Amino acid sequence: MTVTPTTPESAILTDAAGPVSQTPLLGQSLEALTEWVRSQNQPTFRAKQLHDWLYYKGIHSLAEVTVFSKAWREQIADVPVGRAQIHHRSEAPDGTVKYLLKLADGHIIETVGMPSPRRLTVCVSSQVGCPMACDFCATGKGGFLRNLATHEIVDQVLTVQEDFDQRVSHIVFMGMGEPLLNSDNVVAAIRCLNQDVGISQRTITLSTVGIPGRIRRLAAEQLQVTLAVSLHASNQALRTKLIPSAQAYPLEGLLEECRDYVKQTGRRVSFEYILLAELNDTPEHALELARHLRGFQSHVNLIPYNPISEVDYQRPSESRIRAFVKALEDQHIAVSVRYSRGLEKDAACGQLRASKVAG
Repeated sequence: MTVTPTTPESAILTDAAGPVSQTPLLGQSLEALTEWVRSQNQPTFRAKQLHDWLYYKGIHSLAEVTVFSKAWREQIADVPVGRAQIHHRSEAPDGTVKYLLKLADGHIIETVGMPSPRRLTVCVSSQVGCPMACDFCATGKGGFLRNLATHEIVDQVLTVQEDFDQRVSHIVFMGMGEPLLNSDNVVAAIRCLNQDVGISQRTITLSTVGIPGRIRRLAAEQLQVTLAVSLHASNQALRTKLIPSAQAYPLEGLLEECRDYVKQTGRRVSFEYILLAELNDTPEHALELARHLRGFQSHVNLIPYNPISEVDYQRPSESRIRAFVKALEDQHIAVSVRYSRGLEKDAACGQLRASKVAG
């Protein structure tokens, strides 16, 4: 059954991906796999074999595990591994690849692989759609369907790794959805990607618009990930215009929760700020932002707007971007500009949507 909340608050109540006939094996720890192997009346060393074939060989079905006996493989043939199908693949001139992945229930999500000479970064989704409805973001225009299960998040990383034939080094939770509305499965996926796939938590970034109480809850997990908070405005009125859900979460309350996060984890917070021409990109906005962040262990990541067809926002000129950066630097605020990759294939920040290819 698909649960379709109409507000972020109702989405908070839905941390599961929905019922399935049998829990997929992907996303489970070696300990959990050991218990499953025992339940199948198999020797426990089979669990280590299964773990290796799941996370290092990237199997899509148990029939591929040739170290298992043929009789047992036939017996467990219907047990789902939990891998999605590549529904569509498109590559931008800069090498960025956008994937449409078809899940077991037929829903489509997007994942992006971003290669560079020394790393391979995956931008993963945490939900099918997004309930936050940010005005400048394509994903929110399509509404929200459901949360992703742990295995559906882990699968995205394995899919990119397999397609590029290269180890994934970095992960950003900046795809479809609001990760902290699916916090249980997202945290479980992070632990799996770290402990089972072997990706350092310090190379994982989790991006959130900010859900009341959820940043403190994340801090309690004591993960070593980077927290990126999407501000996109220097005051509450403008932020509410751009992010309707911000009406229920005043900017000062969000920043206070971020300060608590720094105290609890000892890790700085990165603030994402999309620059929209003549809307939030003046030096005055930069000074207002600086007043909020002064004395804060933080970093501002400026993102020049990536266009979508539904709205007519514009990207600022280079001179306006430089003026914004200078205003922050003059206030001793750490700042950088991120020019998104995959723009030509709608794979850049804010452009992800699951309806580009039908069928």
